Amino acid sequence: MIYHLNKIIATTLLSIFLSLSFASSDLNTTKVKKVLKLDINSSINPATLDYLTHNFKKEMSSSDLFVIQMNTPGGLLSTTKEIISLIANSKKPVAIWIGPSGASATSAGAIIASSASILSMSEGSNIGAATPISSTGDLDKESDLRLKVINDIKALVKAQAQTHKRSHKPFEEMIEKAASFSTQEALEKKIIDFSANDIDELLKKIHQMNFQQNGKNIEIEVSNNVKIVEAQMSIGQKLLNILSSPNLAYILFLMGAALLYIELQAPGGFIAGSIGSVCLVFAAISFQVLPLNLGALGLIVLAFILLILEIYITSFGLLSIAALVSLVTGSMFLFRTVDSYLSISHSVIIATVLAISSFLALIAYVFMKSRKNIGKEKFNDQISEEGVIHDILADGQYMIKTHGEFWKAKGPTGLNINDNVKILNKNEDMTYTIKKSHQEENI
Repeated sequence: MIYHLNKIIATTLLSIFLSLSFASSDLNTTKVKKVLKLDINSSINPATLDYLTHNFKKEMSSSDLFVIQMNTPGGLLSTTKEIISLIANSKKPVAIWIGPSGASATSAGAIIASSASILSMSEGSNIGAATPISSTGDLDKESDLRLKVINDIKALVKAQAQTHKRSHKPFEEMIEKAASFSTQEALEKKIIDFSANDIDELLKKIHQMNFQQNGKNIEIEVSNNVKIVEAQMSIGQKLLNILSSPNLAYILFLMGAALLYIELQAPGGFIAGSIGSVCLVFAAISFQVLPLNLGALGLIVLAFILLILEIYITSFGLLSIAALVSLVTGSMFLFRTVDSYLSISHSVIIATVLAISSFLALIAYVFMKSRKNIGKEKFNDQISEEGVIHDILADGQYMIKTHGEFWKAKGPTGLNINDNVKILNKNEDMTYTIKKSHQEENI
């Protein structure tokens, strides 16, 4: 009897030990010592994608957790899908925090939030209203296109929500019915994992938390001295983010078209046409008609064309300013694509622009100095020089030509056109006093 009892106890303990061993083997522990914090605080556009992609790739080996602070009104669906793919395939856990209070993950932001490994909201924030809208307004409710778009997005968020053990029905309501949920409602409907009022609270709550990441069970252990590093947008990404505004793109397009029209109506000046061309290239980048690298190259080429035109056209520096703007912006955008992480050093860009600016400033200084002194210096230097009578004026004065320039002169009567004369001195009224040259007198 005792033998059988001991055998049962031993078998039970062995079963428990084996089950715990298998369970622990399925659980992967991620120790978080360094957190990379990223901010999405504008519309979802190519600049957002470039910002996330660049930092994910750059910090993949050194950071243990990515935290995205989100406050967005929405954005482009194509970019949204690429960001979801980026987050879903990340080798490191990605937490999305919708905050601070008053923030929202609207439209594209809500769709992106469904792909997060960990999803949290601050008190006073909201998520939802993800019904797709076309560039001209709401899609026709009865159209096949609307149903196609809605069903496509619903399937996407459903798959993402189920992957992370979240309720997919509220996400579907956000898309189909434009539903929006507060923090408390999101908790009740299991849209988010928990609420947190700041990043520190988020890190405390995810300590020893289990979740799904790339089909694996992950447990997070947050270090007591965890390091939080904030990733800032580069200057090029900030410029692209500004240009991604539909309103600005529209204004640039109309401004460029208007300036080209002015150039065609009054050709020859090239100033309106040149500045209009710069505006149109910016608009093409904003509308994503031109790929970013091609648009950047176009701006740089256009900058040098404007600098060449500045030599032949008096624009009072307008063409030079437009050229520098094109050169700086084009340099910032060059090599800034999702597929390429080569980039021009900012120090090289600054040094190049400063060198060109200094050269232009030197030319402008020399030009203005020579323009200011052209009358005074030439007037004084030509005393004792020779000239030729070009015309006899009605007031008895003469128009003489000396060194290719024409000047008024006073002299004795009886001088004729083409007579050689000698300049004696200058007068206060910017005229010369002349006499017939010795060569003429000897003849």
